[in-house]
Amino acid sequence: MIFADLFFVYFFLPLCLALYFATKKIKYRNLVLVVFSLVFYAWGEPKWVFILLISSVINYFAALAIDKNAGTGKAKLFMALVTVWDLGVLFAFKYIGFFMSNIDNWFGLSLPVPKITLPIGISFYTFQTLSYVIDVYRRKVAVQKEYSKLLLYISLFPQLVAGPIVRYSTIANEIDHRKTTLKDVSDGVSRIILGLGKKVILANSVGSIVTALFGKAADDYAAAASSTVLGNWYGAVLIAMWYYFDFSGYSDMAIGMGRIFGFHFDENFVYPYVCKSITEFWRRWHISLSTWFRDYVYIPLGGNRKGKTRQCINIMIVWSLTGFWHGASWNFMIWGAYFGVLLLIEKLLIGKWLENTKPFVQHLYAIVLVSIGWGIFYFEDFKSLGRFFKSIFGFAPGGFTDLSTNSLFTQNIWLFFAAALFCTPIIPKLKKSLCVSASWTKAVGMAGIALNLGILFMSSMMLVNTTNNPFLYFKF
Repeated sequence: MIFADLFFVYFFLPLCLALYFATKKIKYRNLVLVVFSLVFYAWGEPKWVFILLISSVINYFAALAIDKNAGTGKAKLFMALVTVWDLGVLFAFKYIGFFMSNIDNWFGLSLPVPKITLPIGISFYTFQTLSYVIDVYRRKVAVQKEYSKLLLYISLFPQLVAGPIVRYSTIANEIDHRKTTLKDVSDGVSRIILGLGKKVILANSVGSIVTALFGKAADDYAAAASSTVLGNWYGAVLIAMWYYFDFSGYSDMAIGMGRIFGFHFDENFVYPYVCKSITEFWRRWHISLSTWFRDYVYIPLGGNRKGKTRQCINIMIVWSLTGFWHGASWNFMIWGAYFGVLLLIEKLLIGKWLENTKPFVQHLYAIVLVSIGWGIFYFEDFKSLGRFFKSIFGFAPGGFTDLSTNSLFTQNIWLFFAAALFCTPIIPKLKKSLCVSASWTKAVGMAGIALNLGILFMSSMMLVNTTNNPFLYFKF
């Protein structure tokens, strides 16, 4: 099941809310959320819900064993075993086909390459279970002694399949003690509608232009408008906006739903394209993922405590893993290494210089490099990726531009500038500047309600006759 679907918006979610608020006791509300979360996950691929349940049981008992034997060798043993299990399951479903295929190509062994369907959300809930048991091992959180409550944390449907990666410490208290105020409901509904609009109105529309530029598959690339320099740069910027609206749209809906249920998830995207450096970009983009790797990989490796050489190695390890987390493909590893190298260059060579340049130059520098990065992320085969790089650096077979590229840009110029505008915090800043008195605050509130209704109506109309509208992060 997906959020951007009329069935979910007008039936599943309202039914869940009705049953949830029909009872006042927290244990029954938790039960409602667990049942709806498992139904949500099992919808369309029920067999994979058993992997989630088995994983939750193993992590539950492992955490109990770690807590019971805290500070002993047994705790380390249980920690090692559950880590091997969690990462082993993720490897088996997500990466074994990739490794077998590459070994077969390198050595010509004619090995059978398994065709394994990736369970939706496995990358996200695996990282959640790992963070929980690691924090129990580090004694940063109290072990959860009731399995149903741990299952609620792992399976909670607002963030189950595409994040944000919620830490157990973030909602541990709210599992037992939470309440929903009218402001929570109001803010939550607004956030859900905003996320839906980002996905349906902006992400899908921008994504269709990317398809027109680059084709639906690698074989279409040669005939697409992207055979020009301008077409490739235009496409790279559009990919950046497409991914932002799609990824952040899901997070907005997750955060909004969590708010209505009384959970306060951390922000996951904070206007990343207003950044003035690559370092700042990663402080704003998919925050839950970057902080996860910081806390559970970078710092345990030694962080920046063991000298610059070791720090550089740690950064490259973290960013190679970050890229590989996104998918079993070489372009994702290149993408991760690319950003790792850029972060090192800023840290070691140009950081001070960059800080002293004009803001416009800083912003242009960051956007250009981020857009190139999204091109690496988009093209999964080396032939298309190589052609993309040649084209953006002026060696496009179609020249600088052509009629097809120019036509595609002019036909979608208003969408392009609207998307660029909504990548910035200009609307929240305008809202804040207008709320200078009670009367103005009321007027802005009424305008906000009207805008939400308009976004919901437009999104609903665009979803009519749409049978499959998944978020991009589902494939990761």
